Amino acid sequence: MGIKANKHRGRNRYHGRGKKAGRGAGKRGGRGNAGMNKHRVMTRIKYMPNHWGMHGFNRHPSLRNVNITVNVGQLEEMADGKDTLNLTELGIDKLLGSGRISSALTVIVSESSAKASEKVSAAGGSVETDGDDEFEEWEEE
Repeated sequence: MGIKANKHRGRNRYHGRGKKAGRGAGKRGGRGNAGMNKHRVMTRIKYMPNHWGMHGFNRHPSLRNVNITVNVGQLEEMADGKDTLNLTELGIDKLLGSGRISSALTVIVSESSAKASEKVSAAGGSVETDGDDEFEEWEEE
């Protein structure tokens, strides 16, 4: 018991602690996150605005397919004057169609978007994809 409570001892029924202080976690409104859906709801809205509601869904890492990509606009500086560019050896999986290309390049890559192969062929080059043999037309027996 503290000094203040000793001074109040015998003078009233609460001994200087007030009506609810000293009874568990009464004065502070509960322990932990107690009251966050009732009397502390405005605190939660103000300081934790994204607390309620769904926040998306993440697939298992073994199911994710993340491609390392490069755009058509970056091909000329990657080629450095060569007429053939093998992107699979550089660790790039997919060619995307953002940017412009003016020189004729032969690009070897696993996958390519339709816009990217269209831009490369319009500049006089060609795109050779490695992944074509996986999705060839199959015949029924």
